[in-house]
Amino acid sequence: MPKIVLIGVGSYVFGRDIISDLLLYPNLAGSTLTLMDINKEKLDLATAYARELVKQQKADLKIESTLDRREAVNGADYVIISIRSGDWPPFIKDRQITMKRGVEIQSDAMGVGGVFSALRHIPDVLDICHDMEEVCPDAWLLNYSNPQAMICWAMNDYTRIKNVGLCPNPFHFSRAIAGYLKIPPEELYYTVAGLNHQSWFLELQWHGEDLYPRLREMFQDPAIFSKPNSPFHSSDITEVEMMQTFGYFSSGGGHLTISLPYFRRKPELLERYRLSDESRDHVPALILKQAEDLRNDLKSGKKFELSRDHTYTAIATDIINSIETGKPTRIFGNVKNNGLITNLLEGSVVEVPCLVDKGGVHPCYIGNLPPQCAALNRMNINVQEMAVRGIVEKDKKKVLQSLLLDPLTFSILSIDEIKEMVDELFKVELKKFIKGYK
Repeated sequence: MPKIVLIGVGSYVFGRDIISDLLLYPNLAGSTLTLMDINKEKLDLATAYARELVKQQKADLKIESTLDRREAVNGADYVIISIRSGDWPPFIKDRQITMKRGVEIQSDAMGVGGVFSALRHIPDVLDICHDMEEVCPDAWLLNYSNPQAMICWAMNDYTRIKNVGLCPNPFHFSRAIAGYLKIPPEELYYTVAGLNHQSWFLELQWHGEDLYPRLREMFQDPAIFSKPNSPFHSSDITEVEMMQTFGYFSSGGGHLTISLPYFRRKPELLERYRLSDESRDHVPALILKQAEDLRNDLKSGKKFELSRDHTYTAIATDIINSIETGKPTRIFGNVKNNGLITNLLEGSVVEVPCLVDKGGVHPCYIGNLPPQCAALNRMNINVQEMAVRGIVEKDKKKVLQSLLLDPLTFSILSIDEIKEMVDELFKVELKKFIKGYK
């Protein structure tokens, strides 16, 4: 039976859900789950939870735990990554620097936040891959860390490890669309392709019916998509704007407003699209509370329930189950563009449907995207390519050039202002991440 490794298990909610999900697959009985984190306190807590859950469920799953990354991946069949290199403080500092210049960022999307998040994550992920090349060269790496496209691009070009980047956005937004149409979400057939956080619903069908005409007619009334608690939540107005302007829904949600220049350049645009800031100042305190809640649950002897509602982690466990059993499944994954989307850069990372079976993950051919969608994607591929090269080569000038190409950033700042901002971002970055940059 397989050895499954979870790196970054100290992310309590994510780690707990992965552990729980694995127990939902009887065919994976007898597997080994190895938990790894660089923080001993977090690792010990996650391990205690895993062992308690296995005990309560009388499950046949062996739990191992280690702070040693190389030991963790030794002999692995699957390595699942969910890490936040540098933790939250660097992102909070980055945001303080960009926001005083009027540039909103996210650490899990594109733009300034994405590039500097990639600057921290790519070296750590490449180190994991290089360990895997030596001790488990045939293993699959399933990546949940953001920014997906840049991390996967670096893995594809600078390692030999089989990998796929996983994001739940296509699934989330398919359910939102089904909610608007009042149809069972499991009956909606959809095809999504493009870039992570900027991919397009090319097909929306229900029992063979193309749903786009119905959606276009429905959204002629702004009251339908602009009311509170709509299915799209905070991103409903921007998603409908994209469909009405460019012809297709995206799976970007709030991320989309960071990767394009149309939504955040002026205060009146923020008001029009009802966009809040993307502050994450509260997250460190939330993480501490999650840890305390879990400790209390363990002390009280709480009965932990299994659930099939984990839309993030279920993608990885579906993949593992399909490869192990041969039972096919369909996912949306971030993979190397080897002729999959023919009007996007060859070798870039694209999000496409993938079929999974005993032979592994098989990306599906898309062909040309609608030209307007491909044009939007290409703007961000330019940023990603320059950023990955700059980060791997430790070339500060290429990192700067990537942000000079970023649509939101250059719509707000001049060349000199972007240079000044990048200099300041490098000055506050943790020394370990910028060591050796020229």
